[in-house]
Amino acid sequence: QVQLVESGGGLVQPGGSLRLSCAASGSIFRINIMGWYRQAPGKQRELVAAITTVGSTNYADSVKGRFTISRDNAKNTVYLQMNSLKPEDTAVYYCNLASVGQNYWGQGTQVTVSS
Repeated sequence: QVQLVESGGGLVQPGGSLRLSCAASGSIFRINIMGWYRQAPGKQRELVAAITTVGSTNYADSVKGRFTISRDNAKNTVYLQMNSLKPEDTAVYYCNLASVGQNYWGQGTQVTVSS
């Protein structure tokens, strides 16, 4: 079993920044992809960014140039640095870990961008 614990969400003004963290624990296959998804009210959950064990990254077009995903393999932790936040970034952000025979989700953390 794998547990994902997220932190770092909150309320921020447009143009501001937030950093999300997600720590994984348990029986983690060493080769995996960790990522962040988000779900706004009335919308489907969508990929924001993902990163492999060796550091290859993938971003949604809507966040390219503003968000940066990184990870610390020694700590099994993934981060999402979010800059130049916009009201349309408001959503619940979920951490995900995927590997062979594994697909786990965190409980979600709310990010609200509003003045």
